[in-house]
Amino acid sequence: MKKAIAMGLATMMTISLAACGNTSGETTQETSGAATTENTGSGENLTFSWWGNQTRNDMTMKVIDMYCAENAGVSIDGQFSTFSDYWEKLATYAAGNSLPDVIQMDYKYLQQYADKGLLISLDDYIESGLLDVSGMSEDNLNIGAVDGSIYGICLTVSPPAMIYNATLLNENGIEIHDNMTLDEFFEKCREVYEKTGVKTNISYNDVAYLEVFMRAEEGGSLYGDGALGCKTADPLVEYFKIYEKGIEEGWLISADVFAERSGTTVEQDPLVYGETESARSWCAFKYNNQITTMQNVVGDEIDLEMTTYPTKDPKLSNYCKPSQLFCVTRDTSNVEESVKFINYLLNSVDANKVILTERGIQTNSVVSEAIKDSLGETDQKAITYMNDVVIPNSSAASKPQPDGAAEVAALANELVEKVCYGAISAEDAGNQLFEKGNQIMADAAAKN
Repeated sequence: MKKAIAMGLATMMTISLAACGNTSGETTQETSGAATTENTGSGENLTFSWWGNQTRNDMTMKVIDMYCAENAGVSIDGQFSTFSDYWEKLATYAAGNSLPDVIQMDYKYLQQYADKGLLISLDDYIESGLLDVSGMSEDNLNIGAVDGSIYGICLTVSPPAMIYNATLLNENGIEIHDNMTLDEFFEKCREVYEKTGVKTNISYNDVAYLEVFMRAEEGGSLYGDGALGCKTADPLVEYFKIYEKGIEEGWLISADVFAERSGTTVEQDPLVYGETESARSWCAFKYNNQITTMQNVVGDEIDLEMTTYPTKDPKLSNYCKPSQLFCVTRDTSNVEESVKFINYLLNSVDANKVILTERGIQTNSVVSEAIKDSLGETDQKAITYMNDVVIPNSSAASKPQPDGAAEVAALANELVEKVCYGAISAEDAGNQLFEKGNQIMADAAAKN
């Protein structure tokens, strides 16, 4: 856990805001780029930590205010970071036995945190009814299970989605269809570049695409049991060849563009941010819930749509990812109050009318039905995409990632950068990831 996930090229300052009932008597201090608001009230004080973008942060802070207004004497300190910073901070907190009371958890790291004893089992609180899961299906509830016990509540699910600039493509007579193969995708990249000068971004410094790509390859997963999921380096070489091809043919965004960005936030993605055509992308490899934030950034002049990630076999690679789980940590000072807050996030219709689909599609069917009339056009797109495009053409979700996965991801990102700069070939990158990745996974397994 002390090994950080190096997924961002640069970091964005983390802001810590204490919310709830602070209409007067509050002071604000600025120290090392962090804004802290003091709550002068008394009662239960919790910390809640999550990663996200500015849209998510604003929504979450509003929900925290709502919860505290309904629960007199409760104060919640909301702490948010970029995705890459988030895991580094949690590793530091864990080492110092000072984890936040409630944390937002990515499905792929759930087992690692549970195995290390960093999370509290929620079984007793579910049985007592303090945590009401009656609106969840058994399958959605079990997303948060490790070795038969529930450690996280999955609030939402979201499938991978390649979000694209439909306005740009329509203006240039370029059509996109769902479940594209890689060869079809390459043709679109060339066509967009030739007609508009706008380039393509393929999940730079983020292994999200590699993980989906490997679902359609030998072994069906990037990670296996004490090893990588593939038996040879061949599929990894093919992955790096995508970047190599894009650089050679000119349609892939240069690695230099990302070196100038302040982070890997949605707001900094080349799909929505870039002053020149060579710094812009016509697509982004994201998840369906992120289209709302991206649409907010670009405004009404650009229409964003989404389709599936291009792979050798889209039906194998498509899946619904458990996007946001919420857990109580071993370092909490008040387990019951922490559980009550998670229960609020899961079951409050009012709270979810604020959250909408920014974190994904709600797993609580009662809440999902209750908020549907509050969803805007972009939110409806996210739901339609999941229900009509992905679910009929998808496979089961991958298992949570084992120990060693973070180091493999960091290595893969490092090798992508080298390929994009021309420092090594795709062949060399694939072989290095295969050899070093297998060693990383074997060493991690040996420690358990």
